[in-house]
Formats: sequence, C-alpha cells, structure tokens
Amino acid sequence: MNLHEFLISPDESARREGPHNKIVMSSRVRLARNLKGAAFPGWAKKAERIKTLEAIRPAIESLPQMEDCFSETMDNLTLLDKNILVERHLISREHAAKNAGSGLVINREETLCVMINEEDHLRMQALRPGLQLKQAWQAIDQADSRLEKKLEFAFTPEMGYLTACPTNLGTGIRVSAMLHLPGLVLAEQINQIIQAVNKLGLAVRGLHGEGTEALGNVFQVSNQMTLGENEADIVERLNKVLSQLIEHEENTRAMLLDKKPKVVFNHIGRAYGILANAHSISSKETMNLLSLMRLGADIGLFPEVERGLVDELFIVTQPAHLQKKFSEKLGAEERDLLRADMLRERLSPVKRPNPKQLAQLRMAPEKPSS
Repeated sequence: MNLHEFLISPDESARREGPHNKIVMSSRVRLARNLKGAAFPGWAKKAERIKTLEAIRPAIESLPQMEDCFSETMDNLTLLDKNILVERHLISREHAAKNAGSGLVINREETLCVMINEEDHLRMQALRPGLQLKQAWQAIDQADSRLEKKLEFAFTPEMGYLTACPTNLGTGIRVSAMLHLPGLVLAEQINQIIQAVNKLGLAVRGLHGEGTEALGNVFQVSNQMTLGENEADIVERLNKVLSQLIEHEENTRAMLLDKKPKVVFNHIGRAYGILANAHSISSKETMNLLSLMRLGADIGLFPEVERGLVDELFIVTQPAHLQKKFSEKLGAEERDLLRADMLRERLSPVKRPNPKQLAQLRMAPEKPSS
C-alpha cells in the first residue's frame, strides 16, 4: 500500500477538533514494551531484529483497532516517506533512521501507531486532538491488553516492564501533550513556567521532542518518571498540570490584550505582512510567524480565517511535505522560494488585521468542547 494514498490529507488532519484545542494541539500516550528473552533492538543483531519484527508485526496487525491499517518495514520506506511521518508526529526521528529489522503499523484514523524495534521492541502510541489524555490512555491500554494475550512481554513484579532506557522502566508509559503557548512567550513568562513544570517532575521539550527547538511556540509537556506510580495516576497528574497551563496561557493572553494591545497587534500584523508578501522564507521562520497568525485567529484579528487553515500550513510548509507536493528533489533555497509562493497564494484571500479591532479584543476563557 502506498503511504501517501493511506495518510489523511493535511487539510483534514488540521481540522480535527478537540477540547481546548486553541492551546492543546494534541494529546499522546505511549507505551514501551519488549519481548521476553529477546535482546533490546540496540543490542540485537540484524537477524535477531528481523525475527522479533516477524513475531510482533502480525500480532499488531490482528488488533481490531488496526483493521485496514498501513503496515510496512522501515527499509521499504523512502527517506521522504520517513520524514513526512516525522513531520506528522507519527514516528520519532530515531525511528526514521531505522532500516531492515524495524517496522511501522498505523491505523486508518491515525489515532494508533506502533513503531517496531525503535529503542524498544514496541513503542505504541495513541493520539487525539486537543486535551484528551484519558481517552488516549483508554485506547492504548485496550490495545496493550490485547497484545499481552498474543505476546509475552519482559516483566518482573519488582521492576515492572523492562525497557531499553531506565527512565521508561516500570509502567513504560509516556504521557504528553503538544501546547501552543505564544502568550507566555510574548509575555516572557515561558522560562518561569518551564522551571515550575520541571520541579513537578515533568519534562518540557520542543516540537519534535527531546533535543529539539520549540518552533512555532509549540512545547511538548510529558511525565519523566514511569516507576513507582500507576498509569492512571500519571495521566491524572499530567491532566491537572495541563489544565493549569491552559489557564496560565489564557490569562496571559487576556493580560496582553488589556495592557499591551498594540504590542500584540504589532507582532501579529508583522507576521501576517511577511507571510502574505515574502518571496523567500525558511521553514523555521514560517512556523514562528504562523504561530502568531494562529494567535491572531484565536483572538479575532482574522475573523474570516479558520484555525484549521493555519494548522494546515504548519504541516504543508515543512520540508518533506513541500518536497512531496512538488515531486522533485529540492534544495533549501528552492524550498524557501516555493514555500513563500504557497503562503502568498493561500493567504491572498485573508484581509490584513485592522487596528480598530483592538478596542474590541478581549480574551474570554475557552469553553471545553462537547
């Protein structure tokens, strides 16, 4: 099956709705599991990895949630395929570097994805739009329970599930959410917030996880410890912290609009001006400016713009998606030119923000989606 025929279009993906999705772009729960008696992927030889892959892949494909799934070995995917999956947050950068002996299974809705022989034999993750950690946890827990009937996982009563990295030992769970926090960044409060979150035993990372930048003012918040606390408690604890972060971001946006409306308008107006008129623009600059346009859409400066349009541009302006659209190998300079062309075209119907709107701008706390 062709990956690009299988994947949901960027347009449809960007317009998925979820609770608090002005701020929480997505929720994810990931479980790490390993087969009993088999070497971890980083230690296993190629033949061992292939054997493990052949044992795991059919079990995953047989899950009810994986009906009509996409299933492939990493050596059969092109570099472009892998990079598109990374840009969609369906696989890690580490898994994109894998070849023979590693694999991938994704369900039709792109809400359940399993990486085989990444750092662990299985890295299975459930994804949901907006703040839906509990729903993601229920989905992955159900898949995990079914797999335990088909595969024997490495587990001890004292240590829990055994994993390649000690930080995943125990439950093997990593609960995370991707947050859009431009208000806290503009108010220069983000470092203070990150420090406070770190003290609670949580990690704050960039757009693509550990070691990456927070492009587009997007931050990933996740648990760090997986041992000594059960899964439901970890999910509940992170959910409470995320609710506080949502409140902080909403309050900061309201404060900025009340105390510094012209500063907010200046940032958003400049972002619109560059995006709608540039003839060459990098991926990094695009994401940072789209973040400000997303904020503008959220607070009513672009009444005719759906947030989904901005989120779609977040996806399609990234390097691999551009490469795929133009079906040819492109250098960085060529991508910058084509990216600018695309932005000018897509934003041409969008009217520039009007300073007169500033008097009406007030940020009301978002109501949870039903």
